[in-house]
Amino acid sequence: MNKRILTVFLLLSILFTLGGCKKVDINQMELPAVGEEIAIMKTSMGDIYIRLFKDDAPEAVENFTVHSKNGYYDNLIFHRVISNFMIQGGDPDGTGMGGESIWGQAFPDYFTGNLYHFKGALSMANSGSNTNGSQFFIVQAGPLKENSNSEAWLKNEEYSEEVTQNYLNIGGTPWLDNGHTDPLSGSKGHMVFGQVFKGLDVVDAIAAVKVDQTSAKPDEDVLIIKIEIIEYTGQ
Repeated sequence: MNKRILTVFLLLSILFTLGGCKKVDINQMELPAVGEEIAIMKTSMGDIYIRLFKDDAPEAVENFTVHSKNGYYDNLIFHRVISNFMIQGGDPDGTGMGGESIWGQAFPDYFTGNLYHFKGALSMANSGSNTNGSQFFIVQAGPLKENSNSEAWLKNEEYSEEVTQNYLNIGGTPWLDNGHTDPLSGSKGHMVFGQVFKGLDVVDAIAAVKVDQTSAKPDEDVLIIKIEIIEYTGQ
């Protein structure tokens, strides 16, 4: 085989490999490394420990950590809670209509394709594409294997086997991933920037509180007392 033919063969092999592979790079569910910056969301119902992905969502993480350190989120409520979907907070008005970023204006979505809306994902709430401010939500939806149509839908979306199994067995809201349209807000995906690694039971407990059926606001306030940003020690 001469060099020219060998070069063409190698190029075709690379293209075939890239075209036939699904992304498998999932580090989202791993524990943080010692020394990695994490968030501890202290709520009136318990503490939620969150890993932050500053490499994949730098502006969202910076916005969240600066707001947290400045006390912006102190004593705010979870203003929107929907069982088997998500819990939402970060609005100083407590209405779902307020809040702003640390820059005083909306900042754009940023998708690397590495992060997904698995159960426990921390993601930016918004009112449409590129309208991120201060509001966020934590996914609480349970395993999708309980829905007989889920596996076929997930495979049709060309998720890797690992992503598919995480959604089926751990849970989440894949329709909120980048590239999909949120059926509630109409936005083209939401930006994941963190993952709960301890305290999912607290997320579940908050999602189970009684709420107003129209607004989804809890009948009794559930507070975000404060959010601490610390280095993970492995404990």
